[in-house]
Amino acid sequence: MTIEARMIRYPVETPPDAGSAIEIADGILWLRFPLPMALDHVNIYALDDGDGWTLIDTGLDTRKSRAIWDAALSGPLAGKPVRRVVITHHHPDHIGLAGWFMEQGAELVIPRTAYLTARMLILDEQPRYTEEAIGFYRRAGMDPNILQARADERPFNFADCVTALPAGFTRIAEGDTIRMAGRIWDIRMGDGHAPEHATFWSRDDHLVLGGDQLLPSISPNIGVYPTEPEANPLAEWLDSCTAFQPHAREEHLVLGGHKLPYIGLPTRLSQLIENHTGALQRLTEHLAQPRRGGDCFAPLFKREIQPNTYGLALVEALAHLNYLHQSGQAIRWLADDGAYRWQSTGSPPA
Repeated sequence: MTIEARMIRYPVETPPDAGSAIEIADGILWLRFPLPMALDHVNIYALDDGDGWTLIDTGLDTRKSRAIWDAALSGPLAGKPVRRVVITHHHPDHIGLAGWFMEQGAELVIPRTAYLTARMLILDEQPRYTEEAIGFYRRAGMDPNILQARADERPFNFADCVTALPAGFTRIAEGDTIRMAGRIWDIRMGDGHAPEHATFWSRDDHLVLGGDQLLPSISPNIGVYPTEPEANPLAEWLDSCTAFQPHAREEHLVLGGHKLPYIGLPTRLSQLIENHTGALQRLTEHLAQPRRGGDCFAPLFKREIQPNTYGLALVEALAHLNYLHQSGQAIRWLADDGAYRWQSTGSPPA
């Protein structure tokens, strides 16, 4: 295969404006909604089912998002109701307005883990960081000044930007199929970025709805959080990328949750794997001397970490450290300051 054939290609390089849509494939509209963070947008797809629309994800529940939806529903989606909302995974920028659409009569179609996780997090509103969370970040080696600030502030809560979810949903699972926009789609689940993340692979043409599991140009956050401090999401992520490889074709057009639709999925899966295996190699070398989690940004990230991305960088560093620790390539111990120290055992990466 030539180098040109292995390149990532972007058939459409200009995204839709807020409230408008681009027909990215027959019967499939691409919409884009703003996010108040470094990754400043999320992609939504509206699939024409004849008598109504199926939405893939929803965006955050904010006044701006609702206003953009009002414009879209009276503009490119006018004339047909939203009958289904299909959620790829439980993160707020994807599930935020699912409950709002359910209030208007839409069916919620979602992996069971995503539904239960989102519903639990919406109900678990905290005015301050819990003692368990502060202890987790202390053991992780969070910068003491940032840790003190967290102890004194209100944490982010799901309920801040996710509409309450009514009891009741339609489950999708690995190996299921679903009919949308006149096509039969195979459902394949990924893990690592989010548990039981749904992707959809058309049997009728070369389309893949990839959510955050199959993004171009960026790798989604792979993080360890206070709710499961010993998790190994990076191992799950690498296993998922490997499991997708036999299904990936050069001609697939991947419609992701962020950035641009692209062609070149086999190459992209290889890149996603190599991105983290390379990071593990650099981290192993960095751990020749004992390090706290907060000391491990340099070998993992190609940019300086700013205060607004410090938390995401720390949980991703922990994901890589847990991978090395649980695969026997690093040891850890709790130092007198209450923070773990990690050090390489000298074993090569698995």
